[in-house]
Amino acid sequence: MPIVHVHIRAGRPAAQRKAILDGVHAALVDAFRVPESDRNQILHEHAPEHLESPKGPEYTLVELTVFPGRSADAKRRLYEGIVRNLEHAPGIPPSAVMIVLHEPPLECWGIRGGKIASDVAIGFKVDV
Repeated sequence: MPIVHVHIRAGRPAAQRKAILDGVHAALVDAFRVPESDRNQILHEHAPEHLESPKGPEYTLVELTVFPGRSADAKRRLYEGIVRNLEHAPGIPPSAVMIVLHEPPLECWGIRGGKIASDVAIGFKVDV
């Protein structure tokens, strides 16, 4: 049940915005083994004067909030997969991508009608 926020400068064509979301999701499915249908993504477009980075106009910030429990190897695969996918389509240079992973404890998630996540069978493994 990852929650993904992607921050980019406004003005990219719809096909590029879609490719960004698809690339991040594909990396999550591959590295973290989340179900293909488990897609919770928000794309934030910022006016150029509201998104500053020395990484240039293609700067792409990917923030992921996930259940804790993934191994360092799974996290490496995720970061490498995101960067590889975004370079492939829509052509974002790897140096322009920053990824931040947040892992609040299960007690900090209210899911499935307000139940605490540690009390719910989530239906997939997080210890990958």
